[in-house]
Amino acid sequence: MTPRDSERYSRQIRFAPLGQAGQERLFSARVAVVGCGALGSFHAEALARAGVGNLLLVDRDYLELSNLQRQWLYDENDVNEGLPKAVAAARKLAAVNSGISIRHVVADLTPRNIEEILEGVSLILDGSDNFEVRYLINDFAVAGGIPWVYGAAVGSYGLTMPVIAGSTACLKCIYPSPPEGAQPTCETAGVLNTITSVIASLQVAAAMRILCGEPAIPRITTVDVWTGVIRQVE
Repeated sequence: MTPRDSERYSRQIRFAPLGQAGQERLFSARVAVVGCGALGSFHAEALARAGVGNLLLVDRDYLELSNLQRQWLYDENDVNEGLPKAVAAARKLAAVNSGISIRHVVADLTPRNIEEILEGVSLILDGSDNFEVRYLINDFAVAGGIPWVYGAAVGSYGLTMPVIAGSTACLKCIYPSPPEGAQPTCETAGVLNTITSVIASLQVAAAMRILCGEPAIPRITTVDVWTGVIRQVE
């Protein structure tokens, strides 16, 4: 670790459960953020600022004006340029932290390309917005022994849980099949930017804990920022 690194991450290193050893583990980690929307854009920026050494950003979508209400990493110029989210995110993060490697892929994650795209990652953060992609991540991660952190938010409500093969329940353990019928989405039910930032923060904190070698806490956390209710289930 260089003197510049020690200064940059000094406040994080002084947090005893992480320390210098944990910071060095973050430097060597390879983290994939799947989906660069409200959750994923927060994941990406938080991880870049924390000094995660290798980031992979995966998203097929292009920026729209309605994204700016909750997707913190972007601005009006990105929308006006019609940029893909992954491209805009990578460009912004390069200015945030020039000392890390940032790679982006503008594509859907599918059964055909998931192994190629996510090859070699240490951990996956779920910033997607549909169960199809989440089950795909779950199957890939569990089969490969790769930790991942599930997260979802709509309206004022969100939930998250870590998945570690062989140590915790996986997504299919909790939800053996996708919910039936039409489900609320941000487009149909709206969403508060506070719930997306809360859930994304919890996901990143869980990811950093795992990357630093601490065991994942096997529980589901649900939050409703409108009512102030927080619940945890082991």
